[in-house]
Amino acid sequence: MKADFRGDADHHDGTSDATPGGYEDSRRPGEAGFAALLAIGSGVLLWTAHGISGFEALSGPGSVPMAVTAAMLVSALAILARTIRLPRVAGETLRRDVLPGVVIVMALALAGFGLLLVPLGFVPAAFLFLVPAIRFLSGRGWGFSLAVGTGSLAAIWLIFRIVFTVLLPSGILPEAELVQALRGLFSGGEQ
Repeated sequence: MKADFRGDADHHDGTSDATPGGYEDSRRPGEAGFAALLAIGSGVLLWTAHGISGFEALSGPGSVPMAVTAAMLVSALAILARTIRLPRVAGETLRRDVLPGVVIVMALALAGFGLLLVPLGFVPAAFLFLVPAIRFLSGRGWGFSLAVGTGSLAAIWLIFRIVFTVLLPSGILPEAELVQALRGLFSGGEQ
């Protein structure tokens, strides 16, 4: 990256270097691996698209998915070929500059939220995700985290479940009874 591009020499001011022109003649740590994963994923998708109906005719049900995934594979291979020829950026590591610990922790927390969503339901799983995440990311106390997490969750639940009537996984919370009680409360007792 050009030193004058963002105004700093080591790019650790919290801004992004994802703007086109950031790194022109080098690759960041992990970039070649990511390009390889894109190529592998595109190849798997092409194979899956071929399994729809093979390549019998242009009007076959698998022809459009095969054409799209073939274009993905060609593009991914071109990106991979270009990326592996570039020299690595000096002074950067995958752990510090591309995938720091906070990103790993939050990715694991999101995975945990996804795993707990069906057995526990939306409200308990979101509570177990939000409160520790707010505590971890803000660095503030548990009281602040509980207040902000609970308030945010209540607002999200009211907006999506009551106002927009989006069905959220209920899990262990007797959500139907709670929704009915809230509707009864706001309808003046009429059911």
